[in-house]
Amino acid sequence: MTSTSLTKHARMTILVIEDDRKTGDYLKKGLIESGYQVDLVRNGTDGLHQALANSYELIVLDVMLPGIDGWQVMSALRAKRDLPVIFLTARDQVSDRIHGLELGADDYLVKPFSFTELVLRIRTLLRRGVMRESDTYKVADLHVDVLRRKVTRKGIDIVLTNKEFALLHLFCKHQGEALSRTLIASEVWDMNFDSDTNVVDVAVKRLRAKIDNAFEPKLIHTVRSIGYSFGEDS
Repeated sequence: MTSTSLTKHARMTILVIEDDRKTGDYLKKGLIESGYQVDLVRNGTDGLHQALANSYELIVLDVMLPGIDGWQVMSALRAKRDLPVIFLTARDQVSDRIHGLELGADDYLVKPFSFTELVLRIRTLLRRGVMRESDTYKVADLHVDVLRRKVTRKGIDIVLTNKEFALLHLFCKHQGEALSRTLIASEVWDMNFDSDTNVVDVAVKRLRAKIDNAFEPKLIHTVRSIGYSFGEDS
């Protein structure tokens, strides 16, 4: 760890809410060595209190906690605060991951985990957090509430999957820009896809069916040989 890296993170404080003593101590020690200040709490009730009473740049949160569980902590936290949260848990079912993200978590990492991967994810979220995005967007008669994951058009509720919402959120942040399929794949799926994979086009088609097909004006536009743009004008 270089002195420059330590200085960069020195003022960033992370709250770890983890009841397993060995895991909690390991996380605290490792994150301190990575240049962060760390508060460690071992139950959900105290963790929520700490999260609401203090200023943290990020929270690492377990699900299975004494007191109130991680789901309850996340729900109560999102009602009052907007800061990056990573679930770090042994709950490895897809339904658990979806539930955590739907509650408003920014990331979900399953135990056993790579500490290096955790630190990389933390750094990614903190970089994003330097430039906080808008919590709400209005494009024509489309309304997007990012924190509540709520989408309406002409006052009609529109239910989106996590990936559809992530795609719409990306479009909202880059209105009027031509976004390539590669960029969309990287941002929404956090990975690169081969050029012959049509996952982006399929996802856009599904999103169009929900937010565009029955409405005017159309908001999603195909940009020939590039990808897609979003907004009232093509």
